[in-house]
Order: sequence, then C-alpha cells, then structure tokens
Amino acid sequence: MARSMTGFGRAEVCTAQCRAVCEVKSVNHRYFEFCARVPRGCGFLEERLKRFFQSRVSRGKIECYVSLEFFADGDLEVVLNAPLLKGYLDAGNAALQTYGVPVLKNADWLRVPDLFQVQKRALEEDAVWQSVAQAAEAAAQKFVAMRQTEGARLQADILARKAEILEHVTFIEERSPQTVAEYNEKLRARMRELLNGAAVDEQRLLTEAAIYADKIAVAEETVRLRSHLDQLEQFFLLEEAVGRKLDFLVQEINREANTVGAKAGDIAIARRVLEIKSAVEKIREQVQNIE
Repeated sequence: MARSMTGFGRAEVCTAQCRAVCEVKSVNHRYFEFCARVPRGCGFLEERLKRFFQSRVSRGKIECYVSLEFFADGDLEVVLNAPLLKGYLDAGNAALQTYGVPVLKNADWLRVPDLFQVQKRALEEDAVWQSVAQAAEAAAQKFVAMRQTEGARLQADILARKAEILEHVTFIEERSPQTVAEYNEKLRARMRELLNGAAVDEQRLLTEAAIYADKIAVAEETVRLRSHLDQLEQFFLLEEAVGRKLDFLVQEINREANTVGAKAGDIAIARRVLEIKSAVEKIREQVQNIE
C-alpha cells in the first residue's frame, strides 16, 4: 500500500510527572530529514525523537514539536545559598560583638536578597522521555494513518492513469499493422501512376513494405510498456516504501513512449502517444508525493 509523504498527527499525554504534547507533520522530500523543537533544557529529546520517527518513516521532511508542562511539586525547588548565609551570620556576629548591633531576627532573613533561590529541579531524562514517547507514539499513529489515507488516494489515481495508458497501447498495437497495409497501398498506387499502366514489380513492393514495416515496428516497445505498467501495480502490493522505485519506473515508461512516438509514421498513433505522455506526466507528479 502506498503512503503519502504528507501527514499530520497530534497527541497529548498526562503522566505523574508532566503533561506532554507532541505534534508532527511532514512534506515531500527526496530523503528523510528530521527537525525537532523541544523545550529549553530538553535537548536530549531531539536525537531520541529522530530515531523514533525514523523507525516509522523512510522519506519526507519531518517536523516535530514537543511541549512539556511539569507539575509544580516536582518542577521547582527552593535552594538556600549557604555561603551567603554564613557570610551574613559571620558579619552579624562581628557587628554584635563590636558594635552591639543585634543579629537579624528569623523573619528578617526572608528579605535578604539572593539568600533563597527558586530553581527548576534537574530533569530525569529517562522519566521525561517516557512521557514524551507516549505522546509521540499516539501522534505517530495518527500521522501514519493520514499518510496511508492520502497514499490510497494517490494510488487510485495512478492506477486510473495506468488503465488509460493501456487503452492507448492497445490502440497502437492494433493500428500499427494497418499503417503498413495503408503504406503498401499508397506505394502501389504511386508506382502505377509513375509507370503509366506498366506492370508493377511486386517483389520491389514487398521489399519496400518490409523495410517500412521494420522501421515503424513498435511491438517491442509496447510489450515493454505493458510489462512496466504491470510492475507499477505490483509495487503497490509491497509493504516497503516504493516511491523511489516508482519514480524510476515512470522514467522507463516515458522512455518507451518517446521511442514509440519517434517511430510513429501515423497521425492517429502520434496522437495516442501524446495522450500517453500526458498521463505519464500526471503519474510522475503523483509519484513525487509517495514515500
């Protein structure tokens, strides 16, 4: 089943430690490219997220956004600046002994600048990752599901184009022998006109017709076209990413169509070749979106 390279997924998970939100989206890209935006101090999440999504997606430009809201009781802590306190106490005792200035009362210490500092606790990386991984897994499921839905639509469109091309190939296969017969008849009429009633050299006619038939023969090209189109459909049965294979195969289909067009000595066939090339170009556009 084909998967598109365009997708979006978002999930939110609450654990005992925090509330984690993961949002992921992707657009077309030739290779796998990953970019993560995580909260300050959580840079360790970037590489883990990259490995996480790389195991689920093979192509596309992936952008992942993570936000974390830590619960207050586990997020902040009040830290005493012990060296500063000791300095104040030493200075206060010295002032008391020397000048009789009383030491600060207990309540007064709370107003001393920088004596107490409120700061975030050091994050436990594994615990944070467990919360983020749960959100990432839920977001990835929605993300992949959307890529599969879009891929199914692309696949249906490509197979419809394939059926259209096959109709044109069938016409070319049926029309090609007729062009040889028509050429033979025109050549015979032209020779009669030039010979003015004299006998026509049948052997010469047969030789000329054979040369022409060999020149415009497209049987090999149409057989390869059918083979490529069959393979195109077979690729969609694979479980792996098939975008690059499809891209190469479309090039081969276009090459065979160009060869048929170069050999075509008939307007009707030439028109069908143009229709084939138009359908191939539409397939190519869709293939660029497939993982």
